[in-house]
Amino acid sequence: MSKHILLTIVCLGTAAFIIQGRQSNQIKKSHITVYNLRDKSSKVIYTADQLIEAPNWSPDGKTLLVNTKGDLWKLPVDSANPELQKIDLGSISRCNNDKGFSPDGKLIALSSGATGHGSQVYVVASEGGTPKLIVPETPSYFHGFSPDGRWLAVVAQRDKNFDLFRVPAEGGTQERLTSNAGYDDGAEYSPDGKWIYFNSDRSGSWDIWRIPANGGGKDDKDAQQVTNDQEEDWFPHASPDGKWLVFVTFPKGTSGHNDHLNVKIRMIPLPGKKLKPATIQTIAEFFGGQGTVNVNSWAPDSSKFAFVSYEQ
Repeated sequence: MSKHILLTIVCLGTAAFIIQGRQSNQIKKSHITVYNLRDKSSKVIYTADQLIEAPNWSPDGKTLLVNTKGDLWKLPVDSANPELQKIDLGSISRCNNDKGFSPDGKLIALSSGATGHGSQVYVVASEGGTPKLIVPETPSYFHGFSPDGRWLAVVAQRDKNFDLFRVPAEGGTQERLTSNAGYDDGAEYSPDGKWIYFNSDRSGSWDIWRIPANGGGKDDKDAQQVTNDQEEDWFPHASPDGKWLVFVTFPKGTSGHNDHLNVKIRMIPLPGKKLKPATIQTIAEFFGGQGTVNVNSWAPDSSKFAFVSYEQ
């Protein structure tokens, strides 16, 4: 094991904070941080000596939904001394970081490998209970509700390829949305429900793309490439007011998103009906990656979003 110190500085406007960690094979500390767009400041609201992943803001703005140790937990946002509150999911465990609240806050969609055969998609009441299996095929991962709450956007491996699907929130027939031979992931609806944004390597590197909400059409002819530079972009998240799109960026040549390394959170104006060239802003740089911002973490008023950085 290497014992040298890894030093990462996170620059957020005029503010900065320092994260130190030793290289090892496991995460030793997680920092849940809230970035405020109004003053470009950041605040660590919770730190724990364990791996915590993928904060997801509740529609009422009061809590963050996170996962750790295979379970789901709520974290009060405005408490002076917040503590994680475990959600009772009955016999379901082995939850991963792909989960989120329904637009009305009544349901949580989650992804779990509880059966031991790969990740499946469930829904459960937001206060907990017995989850309902929605997508039994494995592996399948939830990534976002449609704004009207009718659909779940799902990433699933079928025929040895990862593509995008949608399925009714109450369960039912899955509809394939993409068919390109590339690896598609991170599906999320735009606030107006007209588009699904996602990341894909179909261009030869990882970039942000979008398709109409009803699918990419034959041979994905309706898919549009949103970002196109030398770095690797994952997990696009649109602000609820429809103004911004944030995503996590890995260094050039990073083959996937499962590692922990130095990453960036970047932001562009959310595209309109027609794509236009946009300047990409770097919002933060830190040690993170898998679990940093896999699901939408915008506050309901679009003034801030949450992410997780790590120490090894």
